[in-house]
Amino acid sequence: MDRKSFAIYAITKHGVATANKIKEDYPGADLYVSKKLAHLAPKDSLELPLPFSPMLKDSFPQYDCHIFVISVGAVVRMIAPLLVNKKVDPAVLCIDDANRFTICVLSGHVGRGNEYTTAIASCLDNEPVITTASDAMGTLTVDILGRELGWTLEDQNHNVTKGCAAVVNEEPVAFVQECGEAHFWPLKKDLPTGVVYGESLDDLKPSKYGILLIASDRDIVNGYPEHYKNAVVYRPKSLIVGMGCDRDTPMEILERGLLLNFKEFGLSIKSIKAIATVSLKANEKGLLALCEKYDWQLIDYTPEELDQVEGIENPSEVVKKYIGTRTVAEGAALKLSASASLLVPKQKYKEDADGKNMTLAICRIPFAKRN
Repeated sequence: MDRKSFAIYAITKHGVATANKIKEDYPGADLYVSKKLAHLAPKDSLELPLPFSPMLKDSFPQYDCHIFVISVGAVVRMIAPLLVNKKVDPAVLCIDDANRFTICVLSGHVGRGNEYTTAIASCLDNEPVITTASDAMGTLTVDILGRELGWTLEDQNHNVTKGCAAVVNEEPVAFVQECGEAHFWPLKKDLPTGVVYGESLDDLKPSKYGILLIASDRDIVNGYPEHYKNAVVYRPKSLIVGMGCDRDTPMEILERGLLLNFKEFGLSIKSIKAIATVSLKANEKGLLALCEKYDWQLIDYTPEELDQVEGIENPSEVVKKYIGTRTVAEGAALKLSASASLLVPKQKYKEDADGKNMTLAICRIPFAKRN
């Protein structure tokens, strides 16, 4: 279910005045006020029944963030029965009736509560109150590191709590970055106390550190099992897959070929940023279905564009005869990634003698280094 952005709740005259200020800056927010105070609020405000705990049971999962101009204690009692876990719970903010503080009560990290708190406090010109240890101390936010860059966690339940504690307690932490954007932490700012930075897992002893934070597109689970035991693994969107196929190749064949090759070369599909192909395949149903399933973009190039790409390892005159370019998979991967070389050169996949053919090639997007 797609959520709406903000719900604002006010039950006093001063609270409605504060809520109106938020509504001015965020006109798409839903403002709930009691019938008695409706004349003080915008015309599109929604009626807030009192008591409103029964209504909140329905509205709670419908918004990314709930903003209460109500005391923290009252709000905590109302939302307590509605909480599931931090992966799905919306953010909850409280603002005092005198408009002195905007307080993040729930889902500061995963639910972006700390981010919303800062924004709303700026809107109201009051003091943001954020108690999450990593934010308060200005250190790495292990559970959402790189999220604004598109990074995802390999496993949200694997060592994340342990990693948060290690960073906050300034234990020895190794951040190993094999790929991805360098500005996951400000480039001009030293990494937090206790965190050492590296670019290779080789010769790294996991036992020396409270936690390993690894940004990689490789299969760390099977490739470095001892490291993985004591690691939080991030998946930057660092890989481009160039793909070609026969007309009407089923999505399932494309998927199996992709998964087989990623397993063979020890790579993670969680790091795929996009699929690239030739313009003649832009409407290929199998490719479109594959991209829709995994939420990947499908980017296409003309045969002329692909034929001019440098770094091709397996040109084909047969392909050029029929499509107008000597390369599809390799050229498309190189073109979209802006890489000078292939990470995985063209691979062919076919399930039976009379089946459909697919080809793929993989490039790693080149990123600037931190040092």
